[in-house]
Amino acid sequence: MFANYLIGLREGLEAALVISILVAYLVKTERRHLLPQIWAGVALAVGISAAFGALLTFGPRGLTFEAQEAIGGTLSIIAVAFVTWMVFWMAGAARTISGELRGKIDVAADAGRWSLVVVALLAVGREGLETALFLWAATQTATADGQTATWEPLLGAALGLATAVVLGYLFYRGAIRINLSRFFLWTGAFLVVVAAGVLSYGVHDLQEAGILPGLGNVLFDVSDVIDPATWYATLLKGVFNFSPATTVLEGLAWLLYLVPTMTLFLLTMRRRDRSDRPVEQRVSA
Repeated sequence: MFANYLIGLREGLEAALVISILVAYLVKTERRHLLPQIWAGVALAVGISAAFGALLTFGPRGLTFEAQEAIGGTLSIIAVAFVTWMVFWMAGAARTISGELRGKIDVAADAGRWSLVVVALLAVGREGLETALFLWAATQTATADGQTATWEPLLGAALGLATAVVLGYLFYRGAIRINLSRFFLWTGAFLVVVAAGVLSYGVHDLQEAGILPGLGNVLFDVSDVIDPATWYATLLKGVFNFSPATTVLEGLAWLLYLVPTMTLFLLTMRRRDRSDRPVEQRVSA
């Protein structure tokens, strides 16, 4: 639940920030009559994301075991690619997102009222589709051992999204101020760790489907030390997708993704923070 809560919180907060910027700009520019188009686009984005999540959940059922594993593994790897791109995009675009959205609103308002529906749909829909795909992959890994009920990670994600909605409203009302750079640093680093686990699990799925070799080549097996039925094993599985029995290929995928991705992410955040400092501070430093 905790891992999916943070995923829902971060992804939901990004979408909530986008919506709050769109709404606040229209209100401040006295174009409240265009707000229904924004909400229509948001509703469409939510509906499409929910339908996509349902398709991922119920679509593969009825297929052979190998086909299900092949689809699950492939989608897990795609989810990792999307969330990695999202983490780095947010690290670089957080400073300019407000200005870009305002420019799109002005262009859409001049082009036609329904153009704003498209702006809101695209702005929120991208976050929604990424969230649905990554939550599906994370839920699959969390419930694979049969010890965790499906509703638990979904409830965590729902609570995270609900928290994001509240924070987005408070942002709009100006009731709170939060250091977004620090927020995206910590949640981005956490998501990189989660994505490494999802990638490892996706590799395992492809091994079970017979697409990748080495299913019987075990890197380590600590099942006798970490009982998969215990609460701490469930916690490790749910948060970090840790498997007591890990193949060599799974371990390599985890390591080769986590180390360079985390290093590059932290360097990107550090460069952005340094560029945000006033010139005199950088000189004195």
